[in-house]
Amino acid sequence: MAGTMRKKTQVSFVIRDEEERRHKNGVSSLQLDPLQGRLYSAGRDGIIRVWHTGSGVQDRYIQSMEHHTDWVNDIVLCCGGKNLISASSDTTVKVWNAHKGFCMSTLRTHKDYVRTLAYAKDKEQVASAGLDRAIFLWDVNTLTALTASNNTVTTSSLVGNKESIYSLAMNPPGTIIVSGSTEKVLRVWDPRNCTRLMKLKGHSDNVKALVVSRDGSQCVSGSSDGTIKLWSLPQQRCVSTIRVHSEAVWALLATENFTHIISGGRDKLVIITELRNPENSMVVCEESAPILKLCFTADQQGVWVSTSESDIRCWKLPPLSTLHSDAFNQTMYNSNVYQTTPICHIPGGPAIRHYTVLNDKRHILTKDTANNVALYDVLKASKVEDLGEIDYDEEVKKRFKMVYVPNWFNVDLKTGMLTIHLGQDEVDCLSAWVSAKEAGLTMENDQKVNFGALLLQALLEHWNHPNRVNESGQKIIGNNFFSVPLHTPLIFSEVGGRTLYRLQVGDASGETEGNLLSETVPSWVVDVAIEMVAPKLNKLPFYLLPHSTCQSKQDRQKKDRLVANDFIQCRKVSEHVVEKILGSGDMNGATGTTGSTKSNSNGDSTNEAPEEKVELLCCDQEEKIDGLPPMDTSHASGVTSALLASWEGIGYLV
Repeated sequence: MAGTMRKKTQVSFVIRDEEERRHKNGVSSLQLDPLQGRLYSAGRDGIIRVWHTGSGVQDRYIQSMEHHTDWVNDIVLCCGGKNLISASSDTTVKVWNAHKGFCMSTLRTHKDYVRTLAYAKDKEQVASAGLDRAIFLWDVNTLTALTASNNTVTTSSLVGNKESIYSLAMNPPGTIIVSGSTEKVLRVWDPRNCTRLMKLKGHSDNVKALVVSRDGSQCVSGSSDGTIKLWSLPQQRCVSTIRVHSEAVWALLATENFTHIISGGRDKLVIITELRNPENSMVVCEESAPILKLCFTADQQGVWVSTSESDIRCWKLPPLSTLHSDAFNQTMYNSNVYQTTPICHIPGGPAIRHYTVLNDKRHILTKDTANNVALYDVLKASKVEDLGEIDYDEEVKKRFKMVYVPNWFNVDLKTGMLTIHLGQDEVDCLSAWVSAKEAGLTMENDQKVNFGALLLQALLEHWNHPNRVNESGQKIIGNNFFSVPLHTPLIFSEVGGRTLYRLQVGDASGETEGNLLSETVPSWVVDVAIEMVAPKLNKLPFYLLPHSTCQSKQDRQKKDRLVANDFIQCRKVSEHVVEKILGSGDMNGATGTTGSTKSNSNGDSTNEAPEEKVELLCCDQEEKIDGLPPMDTSHASGVTSALLASWEGIGYLV
């Protein structure tokens, strides 16, 4: 059971649209299926998307392939385009049915981010590597035969890398595999017997891109040091160093006969270079952001380019015969760019870059890369309103409320969308008790509710857990206040570690999903979301003392101590002072209930609200909470345990 797991488990979910048709946070990798006319793109939003590449197509989007929970760093098509292998920062390698778009199996052998893949087409073998320094070899036919009941696979590994691996390349026959890493060297193996062949030195920074010739005799490397190097593997030496980029080189693509190399990187330029005569180069195009991946078109007359932005563009390549030394001038490239308009453009969507959790600890204000501002409701896992291009800072100030609620969730923008984490480590998701009425959840009885408990109950309301029955035998579903969208991705993961299980909220009712949830969901979540065990309230003692300007001197005694359960409304404290203290004649000779009435200018007696009669002070001064402006406690709608615990006492003035 999950409750016996060694590592703590957190619950996360993503606030997003039902169908996300555009990449939001950069595209890490591309693969083309020339037979189907499909382009596969791996997004940093955790989604693999499929596009039509034919001419005359207005809407190129075909479908999304979703199962990863972090950046998809690399993809390869195999088995003639029938299957796709993906590598992700969620530490997994996944096997997909490329045509139908569903995940067939998940490989959890890696212990850290999986950054890169290599594919031996003739042998149907894939290699994966990443930040755990390990290289694993996979037989594709074995991977595609895995099922839910037969999910055991044997893999070979290549050891010897001393630092994180960022690039891999393997020739089609599968006789040579090369790795590049932050160690600044190339390591070469024979994958047939896992023999380490050589180590090649020459780069002065991370080796980010590699390609190997079909016969395995040559290798080209691109590095963050800004250079491209051509290596002779039989001679174990660098043949030439190509300096056509002014900054880091992150992407390489070689022509089929290995005569020319196409490169891109941080300087946003796509450059084609003749390997034997590196002075023969030409700038193909200039992109709008650093280049991450290159992929040939079906006829190899053009190149698809992905960048750290979300757009994907296709550019026409120059005829190789037109390359000459005068075609490239690094200082005057603008006048020598071969193409300024792409053949095809697949637009991306904006990514959220800034957020502010409003002080009601329920709503989040965001600003994306298109400068659009939006308001989200964490409790209902949905967007409330698109506000357009407005002043973000002014909107934050405008939506300030005089209320204090403790932090109960964490926010992550790594995928360009709002990912909310609920856990019980530094930020306890069950720490926020509020008034249901003041939170706008009900207009009836003013009960205390817990934000985290309500949300967990909504996220798991479709799970057919056997304990979802109350003492009367009735089935308990949800929280009776709200539900969350069925398409909301729900993720269970180790705190600071790997993903354990991902599903959509609406799929939790399935038998298979229910069984996996039973194995994954931690006991503290089951207690709150399924068995409806209310989180414990923290009983916090505090005292009410008269202000120093009052004539009455009240000694602090044990019997004067009051208790608040996690939070207390200042209005309630004011009512207590008026009714129990002022009304009993305890201060300045006040008697009866005269403290709650007054006469207006016409001599008429009118009712006066307790908060208008009593001023509450914390330690005889205005409090500042989480860097917010001074808090006028006489108008605050709630005071939490964190605030009460720091109070010496509350004074009152008449």
